[in-house]
Order: sequence, then C-alpha cells, then structure tokens
Amino acid sequence: MVSEDELVARLKAYEGRAAAVSGVGKDPVNLPMIRHWCEVMGDTNPAYEGPDAIAPPTMLQAWTMGGLSGHTGRSQAYDELLGLLDDAGCTSVVATDCEQEYVRPLRPGDEVSFDTVIESVSDRKTTKLGTGYFVTTRTEVRVGAARDLVGTHRFRILKYAPSGRRRKESESKEKQPAGSGTRPPARRPRPVVNRDNAGFWEGVERHRLLIQRCTACGTLRFPWLPGCNACGGPDWDTVEASGEGTVYSYVVMHHPPFPAFDPPYAVALIELAEGVRLISNVIGVPYDKVRIGLPVHLEFESYDDELVLPVFRAREEETV
Repeated sequence: MVSEDELVARLKAYEGRAAAVSGVGKDPVNLPMIRHWCEVMGDTNPAYEGPDAIAPPTMLQAWTMGGLSGHTGRSQAYDELLGLLDDAGCTSVVATDCEQEYVRPLRPGDEVSFDTVIESVSDRKTTKLGTGYFVTTRTEVRVGAARDLVGTHRFRILKYAPSGRRRKESESKEKQPAGSGTRPPARRPRPVVNRDNAGFWEGVERHRLLIQRCTACGTLRFPWLPGCNACGGPDWDTVEASGEGTVYSYVVMHHPPFPAFDPPYAVALIELAEGVRLISNVIGVPYDKVRIGLPVHLEFESYDDELVLPVFRAREEETV
C-alpha cells in the first residue's frame, strides 16, 4: 500500500510523457466519410460538398480513430499509468469531455498523422460515480510530409473506484465462484454528460425529449451543441418533441457481442416529426421487421434501476 501523496506523485510523473507517437490515420480525409457524417448529423452546409469541399471541423478525431483493431504507436507510459490506477482500485472508466481547437480545415486527400501526450493527471476527486483521478490527453493532428498542425484534441477520462451500490455490484462480480454458471447482469454504458448536453439528459430524467432551438433563426438542432450550425448564434431555448417519428435508417447489430446487450438487435436513426434525427433502439418489433419508414413513437425505458433512455416503439398497426 502507498500513501495518497505518494500515489499522486507517481501519477503526476507521467504528465508530459507520450501516449501515442507518430500515429497515422487509417484513411486519408475523404468525401464518402464526410458525406456519411453530414447525413447523420443533418448538416447541409455547402462547404462540405463539391470540388472545393472541406471536412467538418468536428470530424477532427474521426480521422485519427483506430477502429476495433486499434492503432500501433500507443506508448508503454500510457498503459503503465492506467495500470497504476487499476492497482489503486480505480478500475472503472468513463469519458467526461473533449475540447478541440482548429487551425485550418482538412480537405479530401489530406494524409493525417498525430502525436498524443499525457497532459495532466488531477489530484484525487470524489464524484457521484466514485473517487478517482481525471486523466487528460492532448492530441496534435498534422498533415503532409511537413506535418503542418491542423488542430488539437483534448480528451479527458475519469478512472475511478465505484462508490456505494456500484462498488457492491463490482464486488459481487469479483466474488462470483468460478464455474458457477451464473453471472450478475452487465450494466449498460452510461452517457457522457457535459455542460453542452446536460439539459438534454435532465429532460430525459423527467421523461421529456428536449430539442435545442436557436433563438436567432429558429433552427432546431440535435445533438445538442453550444452554437447554431445554421447561423452561428450562441443563444437557444428548447422545444419538447411530440414523440412521433419514423425510422430514417437502421443497422442490425450482430457483432461484437457487447456486455449488457443481446444481439441481434436494431439500432435506428429516428427522424422526429420536428425534423431532427437521433440514434436509438426500436422496441416492440423483432429486429428483422424493422424497416425504413416504419412509424414509431417515443417511450422512456429504465435500465439497471437508474439509467433512463429514450427509445422508440413501433406502432402496432404498422407491424401486423
């Protein structure tokens, strides 16, 4: 056992060390990915199409993602830091927020490379989830042989020891006898709540699906954003969704079999009557009966006795 001061000193020794070195994007910036992004987000900005197209700035992280197979170049230092936190009992993790800075637009054909450093490790913090440490990494995204900087991406996680009932659930899993044939049910991942989307999740807890509305131009937007993507206005209010919608698109998940989910199941992009779209599950109908254009209506489901999520039930008259 080490003292708290000694642990913090060991954790902070990792500040400034590399988390990833000379990472390379798996694909160049490309128009198909830009088109898919814009379709999902409902972003019709003409700057993102045509011969002089640029990539939406918020796609910055997308060009650095490694997918299920991951990236090469992840440093031993970052794994050591996470292992040190695991040994201290901080075995759970949740992403808390990210910040991006844009230097210049990315364009189709740009070859992306990146380096990531461990920017900071916080002192011990107590949160609703539990007690742990915030770890912030900073990624510098560059392009071309000259490795010109195009943007930075800060990503923050909380590595924590579950508190209260969460700790008891974790301990019950650890104490489960090997080969007993039964396991406690896995818990669903929790949403990342930050200052930009907190109002949405507060509405969900009250069984209200709230949509942001720009007070300058009246444009509705989802997901929640700090500013209007139509006019750039920073001020907004909300309108409550009627709950009526249709399946705009969908996929059936077969693999990988994530804990707490029972594949196959349908994940749908729902177009609400108000015109915005969001991703959710379709319930009340077998996965192979979901189809584009299927009318659905909003319901709220509770999971793990505490997590409330908006889901969409297929209308009975349409599924007969």
